[in-house]
Amino acid sequence: MARNEQLIRQHRILQILERSRFGRKLEEIRDDIVDELGLSSLHTRSVRRDLEALQAAGLDLDVHDTPRGRVWKLGPRFQGAHRISASATELMALSLGRDLMLPLAGTPFWLGIESFWSKVRDGLPAGVWAHYEKYRRILHVLGMPAKSYRGHEGMLKTIHRAILEHRVLQIDYQSLGQDQPSRRKLEPYGVVLYKSSLYVVADACGASAGTQRVRHLKLDRFRSATALDEWFRPRSDFQLDQHLGRSIGIFSGGEVRNFRIRISAYAAPWVREDPWHADQQVTPQADGSLILTVRAAHELEIIPRVLALGTEAELLSPASCRRAIAGIVGQLAAMYREE
Repeated sequence: MARNEQLIRQHRILQILERSRFGRKLEEIRDDIVDELGLSSLHTRSVRRDLEALQAAGLDLDVHDTPRGRVWKLGPRFQGAHRISASATELMALSLGRDLMLPLAGTPFWLGIESFWSKVRDGLPAGVWAHYEKYRRILHVLGMPAKSYRGHEGMLKTIHRAILEHRVLQIDYQSLGQDQPSRRKLEPYGVVLYKSSLYVVADACGASAGTQRVRHLKLDRFRSATALDEWFRPRSDFQLDQHLGRSIGIFSGGEVRNFRIRISAYAAPWVREDPWHADQQVTPQADGSLILTVRAAHELEIIPRVLALGTEAELLSPASCRRAIAGIVGQLAAMYREE
């Protein structure tokens, strides 16, 4: 089992023991983990090894004989060592992050956010909260869409289980314009939150030669998801963070290319204030304009941004994208032409 999965399991064990005043038997811990992580099975030997690893790391927990059997229990030194402390400005940062995650309300991810927020609130003095609330009245989060993934809680649990256990995921997926959903098999690697929407990044099982293997599938279009009793070996040449960092958006299915855009002197300050990508290149011009070079996997990540700037931006290359913009502009001109 991968090390990150062991760490996730060990962290959950500590959470289970923290909320159990009288301790938990080995089998009870095993059952709680299976239920909370959505596992299909887990042997008590694995749980015992996790507990012993936590002991070896210096955490205060031990086994005790009780009338109902041998139980594992946290000692008093554990509680004191992990007391939560935070300043008013740290609470501000945490609460702003919480606001940005509102589309996840009702999902397993949001339950974790709310649980931690409650622990912080319960453990801090009233004076710190009063200071935080004073700051919070002058800083707000706007622009978040009225969107929620509450109805996807069960589906997210299934996807999460498939990712952790490297299980093949079978989905019914209905693309825009499709009358009926199509059935697909995926090898899932992760879930991405992009502009308040969730996407599953996965390899498409049985992808034909010459087609893009990695897919970004919007969770809104999932009609069902089942973790099959089929397992896959994650590719050693694929790292999710590196894959996502190659482009400026969430589109997949294209070769990453350089896009060059001339930005007028008037619009240049806006582009400098709001970069399109962390690795973009900006080349100032003598007239105050600039040439912006940015990498993207799909021209649809670029075209809306260029069109949003109107005549203040001109896409220089690649030529195929330039032609696509010319076609769109021609259609718009025809649409708005006075009769």
